[in-house]
Amino acid sequence: MEVNGTANILSSAYLAVEFVDSFLPANPLQEPLKHAWNHMLQNYSKFQIATWGSLIVHELIYFLFCLPGFIFQFLPFMQKYKIQPDKPETWEKQWKCFKMLLFNHFCIQLPLICGTYYFTEFFSIPYDWDSMPRWPFILAQCFGCAVIEDTWHYFLHRALHHRRIYKYIHKVHHDFTAPFGMQAEYAHPAETIILGAGFFIGIMIFCNHVILLWAWVTFRLLETIDVHSGYDIPLNPLHLIPFYAGARFHDFHHMNFVGNYGSTFTWWDRLFDTDSQFKKHYSQKTVKSD
Repeated sequence: MEVNGTANILSSAYLAVEFVDSFLPANPLQEPLKHAWNHMLQNYSKFQIATWGSLIVHELIYFLFCLPGFIFQFLPFMQKYKIQPDKPETWEKQWKCFKMLLFNHFCIQLPLICGTYYFTEFFSIPYDWDSMPRWPFILAQCFGCAVIEDTWHYFLHRALHHRRIYKYIHKVHHDFTAPFGMQAEYAHPAETIILGAGFFIGIMIFCNHVILLWAWVTFRLLETIDVHSGYDIPLNPLHLIPFYAGARFHDFHHMNFVGNYGSTFTWWDRLFDTDSQFKKHYSQKTVKSD
């Protein structure tokens, strides 16, 4: 009965999205994208697309999203938005971070990415253009993936802070008390696997086309690089997402090593009151400024 009720709710949600989508103008980029997608399918195998294609997407998106924060450190007028201005980035820290990233990306994440091909084959996930969901559905699927990943991240991240295991795994990610964008995936290899598993749970539930793999990795990288950027930029469109945590929320976690365990949203921290120090800190700053 509950399964039928859930199915009815999802069906109604999809119908609502379909209705709204019918009023939206046609995407002017649809034909060029369709041509490019079909060209890819004609020239590369599914294995190449799912593995090397996914790796290329990950690397390009990751370092592209890191670029603004990297440039900000050289712009004096951007320093007023830096959350911890007394702790500037250094070349030494960034080089240390970059070396760890290369190891994690190619020795830990690449083998996991290779598994996506076998996942798509086992579950007959389509690659063709005609089976691709329209963008409102892809956005809805990404949001569902984010909710699931955030839940996994909150509880596993909090467990990694337990005093008996913290120094063995998660302490690596806290090498930098003032985070910067490139540090988002700077972590112990074991943590990359443990917390990274949450990324794939949503894929296993929602994936009905290979495009979701790339759409979800794009959103997830955008979010995690933003919260690690070290800059609280005004008019950040990500703050339009309900309960979005943001850079200031996660920066406080790196400053204090405790609380604010959520990756994307704040609701688990609010529910379990693990954001109490954060709220106290900023309420005091507000009183002082008044």
